[in-house]
Amino acid sequence: MQTGGGPDNATAAADTTPASATPAGHAGTSGRTAGELAGAAERQAAALLAPPAPVRLGDVVPAPERVTPDADADHLLDADTVIRVSADPAALAVGEQLAALLRPATGYPLPVTDAAAPAPAGGIALDLTGDADLGAEGYRLDVTPAGVRITAGTAAGLHHGVQTLRQLLPAAIESATPVAERWVLPGGSIVDRPRYPHRGAMLDVARHFFGVADVLRVIDHLARYKLNRLHLHLTDDQGWRIAVDSWPRLATVGGANEVGGGPGGHYTQADYRRIVAYAAARHITVIPEIDLPGHTHAALTAYGELAPDGVAPPPYAGTEVGFSYVDPASERTYDFVTDVLGELAALTPGGWLHIGGDEAFKVKGAAYTGFVERVQQIVAGLGRTVIGWHQIAPAAHADGRLLQWWGTSGDDPVTADAVRRGAKLILSPGNHAYLDMKYAPDTPIGHDWAGLIDVRRAYDWDPAAHLTDVPADAVLGVEAPLWTESVTTLAEIEFMLLPRLPAIAELGWSPRSTHDWDGFRERLAGQGVRWTAAGITFHRSPEVPWPAQPSIPTPRPGTQDRAAARSAQA
Repeated sequence: MQTGGGPDNATAAADTTPASATPAGHAGTSGRTAGELAGAAERQAAALLAPPAPVRLGDVVPAPERVTPDADADHLLDADTVIRVSADPAALAVGEQLAALLRPATGYPLPVTDAAAPAPAGGIALDLTGDADLGAEGYRLDVTPAGVRITAGTAAGLHHGVQTLRQLLPAAIESATPVAERWVLPGGSIVDRPRYPHRGAMLDVARHFFGVADVLRVIDHLARYKLNRLHLHLTDDQGWRIAVDSWPRLATVGGANEVGGGPGGHYTQADYRRIVAYAAARHITVIPEIDLPGHTHAALTAYGELAPDGVAPPPYAGTEVGFSYVDPASERTYDFVTDVLGELAALTPGGWLHIGGDEAFKVKGAAYTGFVERVQQIVAGLGRTVIGWHQIAPAAHADGRLLQWWGTSGDDPVTADAVRRGAKLILSPGNHAYLDMKYAPDTPIGHDWAGLIDVRRAYDWDPAAHLTDVPADAVLGVEAPLWTESVTTLAEIEFMLLPRLPAIAELGWSPRSTHDWDGFRERLAGQGVRWTAAGITFHRSPEVPWPAQPSIPTPRPGTQDRAAARSAQA
């Protein structure tokens, strides 16, 4: 597969940063046995005979900060490749994830060993260096004929480097079974770190419920493109999706419904912990949202005492908004909020709680701002930072407060005033980042109230300059929400996420200097071959020059059983 590149390749041509002078995992000839030397020579000869790498060093999504190709430094993985990691549990975990990603398609054992073991001749090295210059999530990737090294100051940086490494291998690396392929990596070096600290996606599990396995699959998509936040919209009018021990009917009654009147469902606390742990292992923080004071019909169905009239309404399966609310004048409401957020904070190690705050049309003026200010104090008392949709902007500022902006016009003086009072922003403009919008008029699912969002519209905007009178340093990042009124299956989730999610990911990760639609669409086309190999559903947007017939090598005869045995031994 040969795909095009964007301005990151132009940057690479001008960059003269040399690749690492010491091959990854290479300890020199001193002390090596004749057999080890012979094996190293054999591998180098095989690399010289291998065809050029089918992927170019700059073909990565999101675009790296700096790329320095070396056409004479391609590296060939083989059955003897070893993954060596720093003697640190977090680095070891990343090494095991890398091995798990590469073993199915290669059929190679890929043993993982720490730095205390003898250094392999060649192979892949993951080194935690404590390099502050790379920041909390940056990494350096060096590919030479003798080996591959990823260096980072943190395990998160190593993890992001691994995602780049997998994209540099042939697309067949995504196959679940061994295939006949030469696993060549393009030579050179990449230095990379994110533009913004918050790079996220939101999944609405309230309108339609999605089980744990579906959420874990979504986490995998986020990890692939170096996103680091998963915002779960856990409650809405149609369903309550998280068990709360102190208010048990929230889940058992409020969760037994969804749009269209389906059975709904909810996460037990063990389910939720599993999601949080799976995300954390991929350096993604879960941000839970309990939408308040509106979007609360399911909670009122479970506990009528929270309703302004004290009467529990019947379940709601429609899609209208703005009609429900908890009573802001009742102390019982604040008991409820305190209990729910307290249990959720205990389950969620991340530093944020999202309180919603949007479309509470029947709670106005001082009643609304007073409610938000009191809930902000509850969140602060739990040692967490509050996030709310930008409708909470008029309320008094709380330390660290984040507003998630979902407007469609860049002129928003109320939000700009909240920023002047200390708020920071996560940008999710409805007409660029809302992934429940249709791609085109004939898209079979989705909405169009914010307009049609094709891939270019998702890509062509600048978070730093999007809002009038809001300085660039007030923007902490971007987030792509997927609301699910019309989305009912995992395949439909993937169809709406891909290929737009990588566009938002690139806005959050890549330097603005790399932004180029023509280059992005060429790099994105190469991702389609990978999604096909992995069995991932996606929209074949006509804007993107997808290969006409994605070609994945055929399975290697007789290798599947051997690969399983090797993986078991490793």
